[in-house]
Amino acid sequence: MASTLEFVQYVCDQLSEAGTITFKRMFGEFGLYCDGKFFATVEDDQLCLKMTEAGKELLGEPVVIEPHEGAHYFYIENLDDRTFLGRLVRATCGALPARKPRKRKKASEQGSDA
Repeated sequence: MASTLEFVQYVCDQLSEAGTITFKRMFGEFGLYCDGKFFATVEDDQLCLKMTEAGKELLGEPVVIEPHEGAHYFYIENLDDRTFLGRLVRATCGALPARKPRKRKKASEQGSDA
């Protein structure tokens, strides 16, 4: 079962205390970004948070799920406490590596009209 756009928008709203939350469609589901950093997915109308030690400390004994083959995420069931979710997302994003800058294509790789 694919996630609904309404659920994704609800999740983004609930996480908004962490920063600017955006989403992109990915493989029929959704990837979530906080201030441009990928930190979670929404799959089958479930919030799946990247696993970090910082997130584990806040969650205590988190439930780990495999929303798609080979991927292990923390399952976030309770979406009611916006303040806690904001802290959780900020802690998770702080523990994730910085975004790698996109490489610009060289003129010779872009093709030419010669």
